[in-house]
Amino acid sequence: MNIGETLLVLSGKWKLSLLYELGGQTLRFNDLQRALPGISKKMLTKQLRDLEEEGLVVRNVIPDNPPKVEYSLSSYGETLGPLFDVMFDWGANHRKRKSERLFKKLSE
Repeated sequence: MNIGETLLVLSGKWKLSLLYELGGQTLRFNDLQRALPGISKKMLTKQLRDLEEEGLVVRNVIPDNPPKVEYSLSSYGETLGPLFDVMFDWGANHRKRKSERLFKKLSE
């Protein structure tokens, strides 16, 4: 049932993309929204809160006028790095397989 827990935590249209964007960098809300065209402010806020609640994302409020808020992966969130590596490799292999199948189909 461990995969079910993983899917529960990472499910949602935007969570994996958010985690990927935050990999190795700190971004502000507007930076994240620009990096993910199509996500609404409401959805971005919800997804960030969910990921923060799970301990994967850290929200840092910088006292300024106006206050600035930055987001980054927690050390726990960084443990997802190998998962993204595997997903990247799988996606590249899948794309290659689809291209080969299409080429074969067109050659027939």
